[in-house]
Amino acid sequence: MKLQITGRNIELTDGLKAAVEEKLSKLDRYFKEDTPARVTMSVEKERQKIEVTIPMKGKIIRSEQVSNDMYVSIDLVVETIERQLRKYRHKLVDEKQDARKQFREEFIEKDAGDEEEIRIIRDKKFDIKPMYAEDACIQMELLGHDFFVFKNAETDEVNVVYKRRGNTYGLIEPEEE
Repeated sequence: MKLQITGRNIELTDGLKAAVEEKLSKLDRYFKEDTPARVTMSVEKERQKIEVTIPMKGKIIRSEQVSNDMYVSIDLVVETIERQLRKYRHKLVDEKQDARKQFREEFIEKDAGDEEEIRIIRDKKFDIKPMYAEDACIQMELLGHDFFVFKNAETDEVNVVYKRRGNTYGLIEPEEE
């Protein structure tokens, strides 16, 4: 993999870079050499955070881990990505997505074994009325949910509002391709 390592509020020492390269080299058995991976390391107070993003055609493999030790965060992020790859291997290497080019053949051909199948156990339908994002946040709070799907009155697009840490909210809007 081709690693692009950046830091925010942290000095990227040679030791840290070497640790990231060594630990993420475990993922080389899944990906081909030219697969790009963005690694962002940051420090906020006591929180040592690492984010790894591997863009693929049609999908993104991503993990973000936080602890009070950067080396622990690095270990956790690698474990999470490996777990994602094992769990969703057949979905990721689907011929239609053309993502096969980024994976090693051994990973693609490996027997599924104990893979867990995704099962949707509930289907819910509801009326979707145009409203502003702030009103959607209020409706989400009234329902006691962590997210709320609504039709944006300003853009006429389907959007999602969600709760974030620190009593803040996020808005997800579709992006034109």
